[in-house]
Amino acid sequence: MDRQERLLNSTLGAQARLAISALRPTQVTVGLREIAAKRQRLELREGAPRIIPVVCGPGGQAYLRDGHHLVLALHDAGVDTVRVAWVDDLSQLEAAPFWSLLEERGWVYPFDRNGIRRDFAQMPANVLELEDDPFRSLAGELRRQGGFFKSKTAYAEFAWADYLRWRIDSALVTEQFQEALDIALALALSEDASHLPGWCGGMVFPAGRRASANLLLTEPG
Repeated sequence: MDRQERLLNSTLGAQARLAISALRPTQVTVGLREIAAKRQRLELREGAPRIIPVVCGPGGQAYLRDGHHLVLALHDAGVDTVRVAWVDDLSQLEAAPFWSLLEERGWVYPFDRNGIRRDFAQMPANVLELEDDPFRSLAGELRRQGGFFKSKTAYAEFAWADYLRWRIDSALVTEQFQEALDIALALALSEDASHLPGWCGGMVFPAGRRASANLLLTEPG
C-alpha cells in the first residue's frame, strides 16, 4: 500500500491488511516469554483473528496503538500480514508534535528494558526491532496467576514490570522464572503495590499460591 492509498484508507474505523514488518511500534520493549505464551494461546483458540488498532502517522506510516505482543506472536507463527483498523489520522504532523500528541494521549511508552526513558528519535523503526524486557513477561504472568486484575489503564503491565524491576534480581527472572514469579506474587500482596493499576491485595490468588506468597512476606530477612 503506497502513501496516498494509506492516507485514503486512514479514516476512523477503516480497515486494511498490512505487513507486520511495516508496523511501527509505540513502545520500546516487549516480553519474549509473553509473546511465546500468547502464541500458545493463539494456537488453541478458534475464530476470527483480532483486528489491530493503528494510527496513521507522519509519512502515512502505520503506528501500533496496541497489540505489540499479539502481532509478534502471529509473526513467530509464520503470519506475514494482519488486518488493522485506523483509529486516528495524524499524518499531517511532523515527528516531534506527533510523538508529543501520542504522549499526551497516553499512547506511547518510550522506556527501555532498564526502565530508562529514551528519546523519541530512538524509538525502534519497526515492531520486529523491539527489545526483550523479562520483567514485562513476569508482569504478564503475574496477572494471569491472579496477582492483579486486568486494567484499562494504559501500559498497566509495564507499571507492574517497573515495580518488580527494583525489587527482584534480573538474573532470577531470566534463570529461575518460577522462583521470581513466587516472589512477585508475594510483592503483589503488599500495600506498597496498592497504587498500581489493578491491585487487588492478593485476594484472587489461585489455591496454594496465596499461602506461599504470605509465607514469603513473613519470612525473616
